[in-house]
Amino acid sequence: MNIFLLANEAAEASPLSFKLLPAFSTVAVFLVAFGTFAFVVWPKITKALDARDEKILGEIRAAEAAQAKAKAAQSEFEKRLEEARAAADDMIRKARSEADRQADELRTRSQRELEDMRLRATQELESAKRTALAEIHAVAATLATTVAGKILKREIQPGDQKRLVDESLSEMTSR
Repeated sequence: MNIFLLANEAAEASPLSFKLLPAFSTVAVFLVAFGTFAFVVWPKITKALDARDEKILGEIRAAEAAQAKAKAAQSEFEKRLEEARAAADDMIRKARSEADRQADELRTRSQRELEDMRLRATQELESAKRTALAEIHAVAATLATTVAGKILKREIQPGDQKRLVDESLSEMTSR
C-alpha cells in the first residue's frame, strides 16, 4: 500500500514544484554515470572503434597493395606472354624458312641426281650402241667374207678378213 500512497502524493503535487533532494540525487547519479561512461566505458569504446578503423584501413591498404601487386603480376605475365608469342612466331618463321631451304636443297640435289642419271644412261646407251654396231659390223663382215669367199671360191685368210672388217668399219663410221 505504501506504493499507492506515494503515487497518490506524487499525483497531488504540482508539476512545477521543485524538490531539492531528488534534483540533487538525479544530478549526482547523472554525474557519476557520465564520469563512469566518460572515463571507463567511452575510452574502451573509442579504443575498440579506433582499432576497428585501423583494422579496416589496414585491410584496405593490404587489398590495394595486393591489387597493385596483382596488376604488376598481370602486366609481367602479359609481357612474358607477348615475348613467348614473339619467340613462337620467330621459331615458326625460322622453321618454315629452314623447311623451305631444305626443300630447295632436296629439289636441287634431286635435279642434279636426275641429270647425272640421264647423262649416265645416255653414255651407257651410246656405249651399248657402239658395242652393238661393232658386233653388227663384225657379223656383217664375217657374213660378207663368207659370201665373198663362196663367190670367189676361195678361202679368205684371217689377215684379209681383218683388213676387210676394218675398212668396212671405217666406211660406216665416216657416214
